[in-house]
Amino acid sequence: MKALHFRAAVGTAGVIALLAAHLGAAGAEGAAPMTARALVVSDQARRYLTLAYRSPTEFMGCMIGEVRGPAVYVERIAPADVDPTYSTQTHVLPRQTCEEAGWVGTVGMIHSHPGGERCFYYFPGTEVASSDAESFARQPYPVDAIMCGDSIVWISRDKVQRQLLLVPTSTRSTPNRRPGNRVHTGSLLSARGE
Repeated sequence: MKALHFRAAVGTAGVIALLAAHLGAAGAEGAAPMTARALVVSDQARRYLTLAYRSPTEFMGCMIGEVRGPAVYVERIAPADVDPTYSTQTHVLPRQTCEEAGWVGTVGMIHSHPGGERCFYYFPGTEVASSDAESFARQPYPVDAIMCGDSIVWISRDKVQRQLLLVPTSTRSTPNRRPGNRVHTGSLLSARGE
């Protein structure tokens, strides 16, 4: 009878280990992390991000959605529990996790970089992690994102940085310009008076 219980326990442990490896359970020793290859953001979440990005200080949100295969679908952005005194132009710190704040279905965190500066997880041309990459390494979620103007820079557990445009290129606004060729100040043609 003991051998039967032992085999059942070993079988159960094997299934749990396989499930943890497949799902990339956060904090599980030796678990293979879930690697997202696509980030899909709903229209509602895009509208929220566009409005929140207008803030002069960094904002932080909980990306609520689900993981389907190699894709992470973000249905909406829930505001993280951030004390206003801990949100500056270059830093934001939540008081508690998304789950502690009552949000269910969190698939990642997103925060903004006002002015669209330093929108990267690894310093350009290096493998040196930024503070954003270090913060993501301590989170249990499959993705993390930075809002940078009209795009989202995001990362998965494979440590590959990707970019997602919030506004399709066909609907992006362009500055009003008069028709015709333009000669830029300082060009060879402007120097010759042509």
